[in-house]
Amino acid sequence: MLHEWIGLEGFNRLTDRQAMHALFECCSSSIWARRVASGRPFDSRELLLDRADRVLAELPEAEIDQALDGHPRIGGKADNPSSKREQAAVQAAGSDVLDALAASNRKYEEKFGHVYLVCATGRSAPELLAILEERLGNDPETERRVLRVELAKINRIRLNRMLGPEE
Repeated sequence: MLHEWIGLEGFNRLTDRQAMHALFECCSSSIWARRVASGRPFDSRELLLDRADRVLAELPEAEIDQALDGHPRIGGKADNPSSKREQAAVQAAGSDVLDALAASNRKYEEKFGHVYLVCATGRSAPELLAILEERLGNDPETERRVLRVELAKINRIRLNRMLGPEE
């Protein structure tokens, strides 16, 4: 895990292996990390973010499932620093909301076959629960589209955190 900002220039200077590792910390898809890294050097942060979005949009569903492996259940035990930070507001929720999240997570996983993914940054547990309950009404195809949009948001947040403040 990179503990300090590396900036765009620093990211461009990383070895291929280091760049892929840094990107894998943002998204648990090795194909995504490799394809984004292969676009270096990037002339701007926005070009990096755009490439990350384009690569994600082109990934096959099986690789999206790999990316989901890096995301714990909302309201569950966050097993990496990024998820802990992103779900910080959820951890402060009362047991009634956490129990409802757990029950709805189970329903979601039974219906769709994967973890409920949502960009949790800055959102409260009740808000995330409401979004989850609303998304339970989606058909599988719609939900996969929504999931990709949410994953792209999370990736952008994590990439920006990796790079640090604009120079």
